[in-house]
Parts: sequence; structure tokens; C-alpha cells
Amino acid sequence: MAMKLYGVPMSTCTTRVMACLHEKGADFELVPVNLGTGEHKQPPFLSKNPFGQIPVLEDGDLTLFESRAITAYVAEKCKETGTDLMRHKNPNEAVMVKVWMEVESQTFNPAISPVVMEYVIGPSMGKKTEQAVVDACMGKLGKVLDVYESRLSMCKYLAGDFYSMADLHHLPFMHYFMTTPCASMVKDRPHVMAWWQDISSRPAFKKMVGAMTFG
Repeated sequence: MAMKLYGVPMSTCTTRVMACLHEKGADFELVPVNLGTGEHKQPPFLSKNPFGQIPVLEDGDLTLFESRAITAYVAEKCKETGTDLMRHKNPNEAVMVKVWMEVESQTFNPAISPVVMEYVIGPSMGKKTEQAVVDACMGKLGKVLDVYESRLSMCKYLAGDFYSMADLHHLPFMHYFMTTPCASMVKDRPHVMAWWQDISSRPAFKKMVGAMTFG
């Protein structure tokens, strides 16, 4: 039985899970959730995720929410197929994947997500960009990208010379960020830019890009 993923393609969290499912060659069905009508706030959906957020994954009797938890589950369930995103057979590589997954979650994401909200998501809902919010994030994001530039000058991907979940988790927000006036922050760092061009060209991610649009 195919797994069911409840969400929408333009959602960064939904896309994060879909990229993982595609990398693993997993059989799944995307079940659209109508955010415009507040479907995610209604009892049927809240029974799957009491916080009323997408995505949600159903696999038989198991129901999961939170995108990073879902990708961890998919990587474990499908560890013998597709791309080895967690480097299960090499403890040293596996722990480096976890280190950079934490960096993405705790340091990169808080710096980049407000920028995407202000330039991409907010305007799609008729909101004006608040430049003060963007400016407050630029210094933080610049420091993160400087660390990435240094790291990626030593290895092809964040956890080493192999593509992993650490890289995959960056895809959704990076995709939208590169459409903003701040994209030069990536383009001006040659190793970060080369990394972005590499990971964004993967077939698993390119399957979704056409549907990743707001407004």
C-alpha cells in the first residue's frame, strides 16, 4: 500500500518530504490539502496533526507530522533503496549527516525563512515586504553562508563528498530564496553557488519545481 502524504507542493515542508520520497524511490500518493478553505484546521485533519500543519504522512496505521521527522522515517523505512541519505553503513559519515541536519534546522532555517516569507510567501497573500525584517536576517544569514562557503571549499557536500539528507533539507527554502533580490548572497560565494546548482539539479527535486509557486 502506498504511503499517503497530505500537503501542497508549494509548501517548503511538503517539498522537503517529497524530495526525500523521490530520492528513495518510494511509492506514495500526494493528497492535496486546501489551505484556502482552512481544511487543515478542520477536525478530520486535526485528528492527523493536532497542530493543524502540513505535511502529514500516513503509512498503514502510522501517522506522522513534522517534515524532518517524516524524512527520517522514510530514510529508515527505505534504507535499502534509492539514495543513502543517512549513510547507514558508515558511522562517521552518518554522524556528520546529523551534525549538518542540525545546522540546517537550528541555524540556517531561522535565518533564511523570514526572508522567503517577506519576499515570496507574504506578497502572494497581498502583504507588503517589511524590509526591516529582511535586514535583520541578512547579517545572520551571511554568517551562516560564510561557514558554508568554508565547509564546501573542503568537500563537495555539507556532510562530506556525498549527497545526504543534510543537503536535501536545504532545498525548499533555497529554491525560493534564489528568486529574491537577496540571491546574490549565494551567487557571490562560489562554493555555495556550485553546491546549490548541484543539489537543485537532482532529478528527484526537479520533479517538483514546476509546482513550487505562490500567487
